[in-house]
Amino acid sequence: MSLSIRRLRGVERLSGPLLVVRRVPGMALGEEVGVVGPDAHHRHGQVVELEADLAVVQVYEGTSGLGLDSTTVELTGEPFRLGVSTRMLGRVMDGRGRPIDDGPPITPVRLGDVNGGAINPAARDHPSDLIETGISAIDLLASLIRGQKLPIFTGAGLPANELAARIATGARILGQERFVTVFAAIGITRREADFFRQAFVSSGTLDRLAFFLNLADDPTIERLLTPRCALTLGEHLAFDLGLNVLVVLTDVLAYGEALRELGTARQEIAGRRGYPGYLYTDLATLFERAGRVHGRPGSLTILPIVTMPDDDVTHPIPDLTGYITEGQIVLSRELHGRGVVPPIDVLPCLSRVMNAGIGVGRTRAEHRAVADQLYALYARGRELRRLVTVIGEAALSPAERRILAFADRFEAELVGQGQARRSLDESFEVAWRLLASLPREELSRIPDEVLEANLGSGQTPDAIAAPPAPEAQR
Repeated sequence: MSLSIRRLRGVERLSGPLLVVRRVPGMALGEEVGVVGPDAHHRHGQVVELEADLAVVQVYEGTSGLGLDSTTVELTGEPFRLGVSTRMLGRVMDGRGRPIDDGPPITPVRLGDVNGGAINPAARDHPSDLIETGISAIDLLASLIRGQKLPIFTGAGLPANELAARIATGARILGQERFVTVFAAIGITRREADFFRQAFVSSGTLDRLAFFLNLADDPTIERLLTPRCALTLGEHLAFDLGLNVLVVLTDVLAYGEALRELGTARQEIAGRRGYPGYLYTDLATLFERAGRVHGRPGSLTILPIVTMPDDDVTHPIPDLTGYITEGQIVLSRELHGRGVVPPIDVLPCLSRVMNAGIGVGRTRAEHRAVADQLYALYARGRELRRLVTVIGEAALSPAERRILAFADRFEAELVGQGQARRSLDESFEVAWRLLASLPREELSRIPDEVLEANLGSGQTPDAIAAPPAPEAQR
């Protein structure tokens, strides 16, 4: 095809971040294009829609200053590709992978298609091996497994960013050293960006972390590219170099809002709450890039942060994210108000592939039994709290008061660990200390031989007396 055909002079229409041009033979969906306006400033774009005689191009820098007759569109014939390299570790880049930390240029070892693709099901290996996050409520009860996609559901004002930074800088794979983090911040404020930078530097882990940063005042359309660039680097590190990679995406809500804005500009028929009808498919193209491949040592684990507007878990973005991913970690506004750090609400948390990474030969043989017992006791304690609001604590039996006291200690001592990082063994120590406060008959989900090995024979001293009733205290 001649060069003159690949350069289109003039556009048909401009609309927000989109421009419409005449379709020419050879144009492809997802093709990268260059856009040059009357000021000779070179912009970047991508073909997002093809019709019989027209093509729609999204411009990452926006269309402000462009004119219909004075704009030139240059077709490259290639999809948008990101140059990837291990030299991106320890660097801060914008949403399109360009360094913004005043460091030297990054020489790529290869170009990767940012659109990627889901792992072939025939080649996909099952997630395995626990990732030790240092957070007891996650490691013990909703374990993050190598190759899993596990979102964190949060509400406005809850410390999801702090939790994301802690996991990104403190996560370890038990028994393995090869582990790196790719952190993608989507549509965040400058204050949040400064927080992440300081957290990464102070942790001393910046040399094994790549930071993709898309600010709230950056082009909105660039937010659609940021997670894809981060995942492209993650795939190179995991599947080409054999590293274990954790990709943290925050915040998926900003990504969804950008997708809705683009759909509105394209005059698409809106779905639920104005989001495009292909929202589920689009999110799946991100999350399904996680996993492990048969015969390759590396893995790609995705930890997306999803803000729920008005704490509504039925909002389209958290709702669809829950269908695609393999569980969820949920932050609690009530626990946050009581000063519990991190404020993880254990009961709605779930890790569907947890059993693949725990147990004999992986963590501890009693891991599953201890997790089940803690869940059961805490759930009973939460039920008793609701009952107390109706009948009062004085009406509870001694056994029920013990369970109620256990729930309080569970939140304060196991969930509420403050800023300290706990190893898995330290988390188990806290769990066994809490379980020792109850009589043996209450620990029905743990085999007797496990109880004897960890608590000794007979009743422990803490389990002899129940907490006194309120009348007795008075």
